[in-house]
Amino acid sequence: MRLSTVMSTIDVRSIAPLDRKKLIFSTFASLKGGESMQLLNDHRPEPLLAQFETRFPGEFAWTYLQDGSDVWRFEIGRIASAKSGAACCGCCSGTEA
Repeated sequence: MRLSTVMSTIDVRSIAPLDRKKLIFSTFASLKGGESMQLLNDHRPEPLLAQFETRFPGEFAWTYLQDGSDVWRFEIGRIASAKSGAACCGCCSGTEA
């Protein structure tokens, strides 16, 4: 499901592995319904998808745009009917509003 408004593109290939998920989850948490972000990765992102399914069930759409041997490009969007901020990603230990 492709959403209409891409708010940001993050190339995680240039980000230290320990910092990637914090950035991804905080960026997703800032999205409003109908907005999305695109990510570029150097490997298939199944572990990340599994984490989204656990942390944000029913709140996101995931679309592969490029499923390649060198670059994976995918879009993660907040479903418009989902309540923004309904699930905490755990990145801030619940200290940010």
